[in-house]
Amino acid sequence: MLLELDIRDFAIIDHLQLGLAPGFNVVTGETGAGKSIVVDSVALLLGERADSGAVRAGADRAVITGLFDVGEAGERIAALLDAYGVARGDDEPLIVAREVHAAGRSVARLNGQAVPVRALSELGQVLVDIHGQSDNASLKREGEHLGLLDHYARLGAERALFAARVQDCRALERRLAGLQTDERTRQQRIDSLRYAIEEIEAARLQVGEAEQLKAERTRLANAERLARGAEAAYAALQSGVEAEVEVSGLDLVDRALAEGEDLARIDPGFAETQELIVGAAESLREAAGRLRDYREALEFNPARLEEVEERLALIASLQRKHRVGSLGELLDYVASASQELAEIEDADARIDRLQREREGLLAELGRQAAALSARRRAAAADLARAVESELEELSMAGSRFEVAFEARSDPEGLPLASEDFEPGQRYAFDESGVDRVAFLVSMNAGEPTRPLVKVASGGETARLMLALKGILGRADATPTLIFDEIDAGIGGRVGSVVGRKLWSLAGGHQVICVTHLPQVAAYGDAHFRVSKALAEGRTATLVSRIESVARVEEIEHMLGTETAVARENALQLLEQGDRWKAGARREASVASV
Repeated sequence: MLLELDIRDFAIIDHLQLGLAPGFNVVTGETGAGKSIVVDSVALLLGERADSGAVRAGADRAVITGLFDVGEAGERIAALLDAYGVARGDDEPLIVAREVHAAGRSVARLNGQAVPVRALSELGQVLVDIHGQSDNASLKREGEHLGLLDHYARLGAERALFAARVQDCRALERRLAGLQTDERTRQQRIDSLRYAIEEIEAARLQVGEAEQLKAERTRLANAERLARGAEAAYAALQSGVEAEVEVSGLDLVDRALAEGEDLARIDPGFAETQELIVGAAESLREAAGRLRDYREALEFNPARLEEVEERLALIASLQRKHRVGSLGELLDYVASASQELAEIEDADARIDRLQREREGLLAELGRQAAALSARRRAAAADLARAVESELEELSMAGSRFEVAFEARSDPEGLPLASEDFEPGQRYAFDESGVDRVAFLVSMNAGEPTRPLVKVASGGETARLMLALKGILGRADATPTLIFDEIDAGIGGRVGSVVGRKLWSLAGGHQVICVTHLPQVAAYGDAHFRVSKALAEGRTATLVSRIESVARVEEIEHMLGTETAVARENALQLLEQGDRWKAGARREASVASV
């Protein structure tokens, strides 16, 4: 919803601030006061082409700023802001700004951050529809017609189911494409995998082998040093001729044991200490035995060291060749390569199986697409009747509305068993089905229908948009709808109908309408008057929200005379609008129970 609009030095507007309300906002004022300039400023704010001639004479730039509550469009807006790297705060209004310099330069900003102008255009497609001279209306974008028709036909669940199965089909097709490489490439891959597997398997590698070999290499390379150290340690502990020492560690411990026994006989309190000496003696004897065994097991074997070095070099070479960092990764590579080889060698059978699976899935999708299309065509006929009925109420009897369907042939597409499609033909599809739809209109009896997107904007087109939006209701998620010139060429009776329909539409949107008809203005929830004034010899545009007496006076002025009768008529129009709105609210309340 557009909360605030700030316009500076744009056209004849010096500075204008407009605080808008939810519901139905009407903007009125004398011709030339700048009512439509307000609409033009919103269009410029949301990405319309900038014209430096729109800068107010004497100013160096025009600046337009809008404050938006994104509401239910929050997720779509968040994605857009993320795409352009714009910071956003949770539950904070979105600030949109546009500067147009007299020299021709244009600057766009979102939340104070400079962005391409196209970002404002994308934002506008989500937040605001303008019906009038601008072509910013979502209904003028043909790509959105199918979604609107599906919402009208209540096909959300069916379309979601179809989309999910299409995703399954695309995943299957990707698997097929991966298998259906050209034969030469396939054979090269088979040869490469076989060579790698045979080379690695020939090495007979074992898990943990590299670590064991490295430890053995360290022992073999240091065998002489280890032997000398073990011998010296053993000699220090064990007495004997070969020890070449007069007193060994064990001799000293034995002497301590003997002395301790004497002490313990004399002083029983020494027994605990004697136990420690006994334990130390036993530990030293065990250590001496292990040193002897370790010394005897050591051997200096250059041949074995060479074998270990060659084995480690082979492992390192295989790791480098296959671009892995460890023996474990090398063994994992063999396993995955073996699996890939088996899959490639079985590719023909798998391709055949997947192709049959795809054909079955395409047949299923074809049945679903045909059912979707049939539902759409039935809904399109209902929609056309409803729109033409609405147009008749809006003084556009003789206007016609149609929904055109088109499907594109594709030999790899869906087979459709339906009278709406050629037998034996296949059709291109996406997650929405096979249909491409376009809304067609004829504004005058006897004229052929033409695409809505090519119909020139104006009063009749704006009323057509009103009719469509009133029928499609919540199918259109655009938060703010702006109507300009919607009452061009109609009288008071139809004006009341337009006012009611605009007010009803405001139940699900913020509606802003620039109008010259008092019958339309009488149904507004908020009324803004635009006027001109002279300031320092220059014309300036002013806007103010009016209520009570001021509103009666504005309606009276719009009726064309300022008499007691006109005043009474103005009061009656406002009372009539209030009564009708109150009744409509009561009916809606009862219907919701």
